[in-house]
Amino acid sequence: MDISVIVPLFNEAESLPKLYEWIERVMKENKFSYEVIFVNDGSTDESWRVIEDLKAKSQNNIHGICFRRNYGKSAALYCGFQAAKGDVVITMDADLQDSPDEIPELYKMIKEEDYDLVSGWKKKRYDNTFTKNIPSKLFNATARKVTGIKLHDMNCGLKAYKNEVVKNIEVFSEMHRYIPYLAKNAGFTKIGEKVVQHRKREFGTSKFGLNRFVNGYLDLMTLWFLNRFGKQPMHFFGFIGSLMFILGFIAIIVVGAMKLYALSHGQRALLVADNPYFHLSILSMVLGCMLFLAGFLGELIIRNSQSRNDYQISKTL
Repeated sequence: MDISVIVPLFNEAESLPKLYEWIERVMKENKFSYEVIFVNDGSTDESWRVIEDLKAKSQNNIHGICFRRNYGKSAALYCGFQAAKGDVVITMDADLQDSPDEIPELYKMIKEEDYDLVSGWKKKRYDNTFTKNIPSKLFNATARKVTGIKLHDMNCGLKAYKNEVVKNIEVFSEMHRYIPYLAKNAGFTKIGEKVVQHRKREFGTSKFGLNRFVNGYLDLMTLWFLNRFGKQPMHFFGFIGSLMFILGFIAIIVVGAMKLYALSHGQRALLVADNPYFHLSILSMVLGCMLFLAGFLGELIIRNSQSRNDYQISKTL
């Protein structure tokens, strides 16, 4: 099969018939063998009934996955990736803001130019400038700096992948924003970008608010930390803990030396226990020990993890 199109959706019943008709027309014009996988993320409208109707009318090109409740876009993509059979996997949103006319060029970039992943770039947007465009630019600038992947729109829903990419990454929590980074960490480094058309929403309302940008930054820090120290937690916690303990220990020596110096010169001096620097030094040493132990426990957990030797192997002879 040439292409699997994965469409995660939540309350998009009105747009689904038009979207599928558009995808079907593009596929037939380009003579692609294809499947469309609709992942219904706990919709409360008639979305699943619409998918069932489309399935009844199609020639086995439609597959549906229905969640009992809303789990989020990452969960929908994960299940869609597991079910995809096409050589090239295309993801797009169900709100008609992504154009299926982009599919042939995305397919070409994967198959002929040998990209592992191609991300869309909605260079000209029709969103509200204050609530989406400006925060999106700040978000993407930070993501480029942290991940080292030079994409203008990392969170664009319109993407194309080699099948082996989606089978070797795990999308969890709200990490769908950083799929290119997940792919890079899995060893798929040829990541490209294509300017794509952004269309105005025809039906319904956006399912995302400003809180996604706050959560996005927190998720980015989580991914960066897991990639950097996930296999060696002692390298982070042990280093910081040791540094805090040493600084606290030196500070206590300094506090004691200052007390002895004052006494030897007949000067009045605070009791060591009344000196605030003494308590700060003790706190630093205690926190240092706790961080060191956290790193040690993390190492014990990693050593007993079933995924400790989970390496990405591309070829064998």
